[in-house]
Amino acid sequence: MFKTIAIIAAVAIVVFIVAVLILASNKPDTFRVQRQTTIQAPPEKIFPLINDYKQWTAWSPYEKKDPAMKRSFSGPATGKGSAYAWEGKEVGTGDMLITESVPSSVVRIDLNFSKPFEAHNKVVFTIQPQAGGSVVSWDMSGPAPLLSRVMHVFFNIDKMVGNDFEAGLAAMKAAAEK
Repeated sequence: MFKTIAIIAAVAIVVFIVAVLILASNKPDTFRVQRQTTIQAPPEKIFPLINDYKQWTAWSPYEKKDPAMKRSFSGPATGKGSAYAWEGKEVGTGDMLITESVPSSVVRIDLNFSKPFEAHNKVVFTIQPQAGGSVVSWDMSGPAPLLSRVMHVFFNIDKMVGNDFEAGLAAMKAAAEK
């Protein structure tokens, strides 16, 4: 009897793993998360909040998730070549490098994680002026290797990261509209 139950359980586990792998293999091999908001401030007031990593404490949701994380800055204080690295219990370990900085318009960042998993993503912030303010967009994209796609079977990456982006943009809005 015990042997029969063990065989049934083993077969069920194998079927489950195969099903997850099939579902994962049908997921896209790249991902993209994007959110935007309207801020009642000119681009010139918003841009420094993004272009200077030291100002991210005012709005980044990840800064709030792990206030005790170790931070280091290198390169220029702002703009292209500015780098920021972190190590924390809640947000893992990684670094960011500004690769393009167009005043009051665009900031492009290479975002790398080394813990709890390795990932290499691209982040783009765009600021577009509009009557009475600006539309700010936060976009992250990158490759989705098989392990990531397996995680995407169980977790909605757009919702998880998107919720963080929404919180960050709301905090950015509050900081810029002061």
